[in-house]
Formats: sequence, C-alpha cells, structure tokens
Amino acid sequence: MKKLICLLYLLSTSLLAHESQKDIQVEVLTKGSLSWDGQTLPHYPSGQPEISILKITIAPDTRLPLHQHSVINAGVLLKGELTVITEKGETLLLKTGDPIVEVTGKWHYGVNQGNSPAEIMVFYAGIQGMANTIIQNTGIEK
Repeated sequence: MKKLICLLYLLSTSLLAHESQKDIQVEVLTKGSLSWDGQTLPHYPSGQPEISILKITIAPDTRLPLHQHSVINAGVLLKGELTVITEKGETLLLKTGDPIVEVTGKWHYGVNQGNSPAEIMVFYAGIQGMANTIIQNTGIEK
C-alpha cells in the first residue's frame, strides 16, 4: 500500500510540475566555447567579477570605430541588421534575433547599413577595473 501511495504521489507531482511548466519555453540562442570567427574563447581574467549588460543603439548608415574587447562578451540583436567585420575582413551579418559570441582581443567594427536603428543587448563577463572595450588609436577604454 505504501508503494502505491508513493507511486501515486510521484505521478501526481510530476504531472503538476509538467502542467505548471507548459507555459514556460526555453530557447538556447547560442552555447559554446568559440567566438563567431571560430576562435576558442580566452580564459576568464582573475579578479573580482563584474558583469555589464549594455543596450547599444546604432543609427542607420553608422560605422562603429575599430575596437577590441578585453573580456568575453555575447549579445543578441534586438532590432535591425548589423554587420561585424574584423580587421582581416572576416564578416558576420546579424539580423533581428540573432545571437553573437563576440571576438575577444581582435580588432573589429560594426556597421549598420540598414534604414532603421540596430539595437543589440550585450553581456560582458569582466572584472572590476578592466575595460570591456578598447577603441583603436584613441586610448579610450570603456
């Protein structure tokens, strides 16, 4: 009798759990250990972790300056289109909803060649006091 009660309990709790989760959907947009250009991501820097989440809006017909990232970062293009180009000419075209695991320690830039703003949400996994982005030939670190 105890076994039957335990079985009924387990069955009912698993059905309830299934029932409560049917309205929740999880979609993995990207997962891996490589950046979009196929390079292995670097080790995380040591120090006090600092997470930054930025929403960046790039106007139509705008090119970002040549820059590189000191820390691992990834994002999702929320609106528009964005082309990412490395200094060596490697190119990635992002459309609305596309994820990106960005290149680290490699000079590149983004360009919005579309007619509407491009919005991208970017997550940086850095450490306190370390710049997420370095802009070439300016000394500017962000």
